[in-house]
Amino acid sequence: MKEKILQFGTGNFLRGFADYFIDKLNKDNLYGGKIVIVSPTDSKQVDVIQAQQGKYNLYLRGIKNGREVCRRTEIHSVTRAINPYRDFNAYLELAQNPDLRFIISNTTEAGIAFSPDDKLTDSPAKSFPAKLTQLLYERYKAKLGGFVIFACELIDNNAKELEKCVLKYARLWNLEEDFIDWIGNENKFCNSLVDRIVTGYPNNEAQTLFSEIGYEDKLLNTAEPYHLWVIEGDYENELPLSTAGLNVIWADNVTPYKKMKVRILNGSHTSLVFPSLLCGVETVGESLKDDELNAFLNTCLFNYILPALGESDENRDFASAVLERFANPYIKHMWKSISLNSVSKFTARVLPTIADYMKKNGEIPKPLVFSLACLIEYYKTNDVSDDQSAVDYIKNHSVNDILSNTELWNCDLSSMSAFANECLERIHNNGIREAVRWILS
Repeated sequence: MKEKILQFGTGNFLRGFADYFIDKLNKDNLYGGKIVIVSPTDSKQVDVIQAQQGKYNLYLRGIKNGREVCRRTEIHSVTRAINPYRDFNAYLELAQNPDLRFIISNTTEAGIAFSPDDKLTDSPAKSFPAKLTQLLYERYKAKLGGFVIFACELIDNNAKELEKCVLKYARLWNLEEDFIDWIGNENKFCNSLVDRIVTGYPNNEAQTLFSEIGYEDKLLNTAEPYHLWVIEGDYENELPLSTAGLNVIWADNVTPYKKMKVRILNGSHTSLVFPSLLCGVETVGESLKDDELNAFLNTCLFNYILPALGESDENRDFASAVLERFANPYIKHMWKSISLNSVSKFTARVLPTIADYMKKNGEIPKPLVFSLACLIEYYKTNDVSDDQSAVDYIKNHSVNDILSNTELWNCDLSSMSAFANECLERIHNNGIREAVRWILS
């Protein structure tokens, strides 16, 4: 098969996500194209990919439709990998391939950034957008068509931010106006939203899995069964991902789907983290097995988060999938890790739900405010990792002062002070377990 897709990123995520999708398309006789991977950094992973000729195994493990699943797939969608720091010419030669049509990138949140120190003559330029600009310029000079670019980095407007960086480099390097026009006219930069937990190389289980596979696989990868890829644009006729039964949505705008993910998935995590920690429960999975905490999660999700967001079939299906994902026995999600930087997380993930619920119903959503009270209690009584000024303020001020501090929450929450104080009194006088039972009643 011809190389039709260029991928920036050698890491576990894309190999457990997009590379799996392309493998499925090929095996279902829906596509007929393979992936060449480029390392955006001077990564030794390229050597491993080359040694295995791109082949590796992916285990999808978790709960799907109420049943535990564990499925292995041997992935054959990758042909080779290139390290541009060691073979810059091989990297630029990719631009000469007329069959290359799509570019997929996942270079971490910090990957899409502009650095004025990068030069066209660097071999290669340091930043990912500068490397991409070098490749696009070679493509332009070869008089070939542009690319469809799917950015998977976890930032807002990921592809459009990438395009802005590319245009800045073109101007910084004084490249032709025709090239600048070609960037906009011949290339499509498509924002996308990705959602799948890829747990990567299973160190503790590797030898057992090698015995099952029949050989040592240094690229062995694991992930949850659930996946979602929302892409701005519609290239289903070229890349029939939906036809293959994959949860891929071609959309005019990813923003509503990001809102769904933040409010339901992230909002549920953030609502449950501090009641769980105060109860002495360490992992998400343990909370799902705890009758009271599980009831608290379901109450927050189905009685408050969904009604505030909108109870569409899509939102309800996503919420049901979230509960299965939280209960995944193969993933040990520590609440301590999830609790990092929770002031900003609560502000972004839960406060908009509280505001929308109050606007619709004219009353505060008491379980969500209880969760906020638990955050305050935990910050006052435990060591936490967050902005130090926020931590110090919460530790040393009253609930009334904390909730009226607009620098903490970007809004005034003092209307919730009376109920938050009542929640804390319940916790102090009766214990966290009794307080959870009280809020559920």
